[in-house]
Amino acid sequence: MTATLARRETDDTAFARLESEARLLNPLLKASTGKAGRVGFRGELALRFSARMADEARPPELLCGQTMAVANVGETQLPFFAGYLLSFAYLKDVAEVLGDTLSTTGKYFLFCNNIELSKKYQVLYQGVTFYVLPIDESTVYNELLDLFYLEKNDLKKKDTAGKLDAVADAALKFSSTFEAISYEEGLKLMGPVRNPNENRPV
Repeated sequence: MTATLARRETDDTAFARLESEARLLNPLLKASTGKAGRVGFRGELALRFSARMADEARPPELLCGQTMAVANVGETQLPFFAGYLLSFAYLKDVAEVLGDTLSTTGKYFLFCNNIELSKKYQVLYQGVTFYVLPIDESTVYNELLDLFYLEKNDLKKKDTAGKLDAVADAALKFSSTFEAISYEEGLKLMGPVRNPNENRPV
């Protein structure tokens, strides 16, 4: 019953198109949260799909990992989205995939592996502001807790949906400003893209 409800609510939110395009992958959560009228997603967002060979489904060519997002029933735009990118350059892919689900008032956070660790930026892309932050040996969840001054111990007893609600609520109140740069300036400032497979056992 819960799964059916979650699907129906997802269909009436900004997640609907992303779900129909099979972009909401590997969900830790894709269901109603504890907040009335809110649906949450934690998982991965497919940005580019590999070419299909006959009926063989291949894994996506590019993902936005550690995605956290919420949507409100009856609304077509996401109030909050966060995720991890290997390269700042993929901000363009996120913006284009999310497309009409983005709003000028939404709070969108992208943690990029090839941004200098001491830097934080605001990037206006096609009228939408993205907060672009560095990440190294951490997780989007932990970085957001630090950014919003949320105590991990206070959230420990909450379930996945409750933790997402707490982070999303804090994100919606976030009002700090960072250095404003254009997407083109960010491309010049970013460092090399790390190989995600390096140092992994064979």
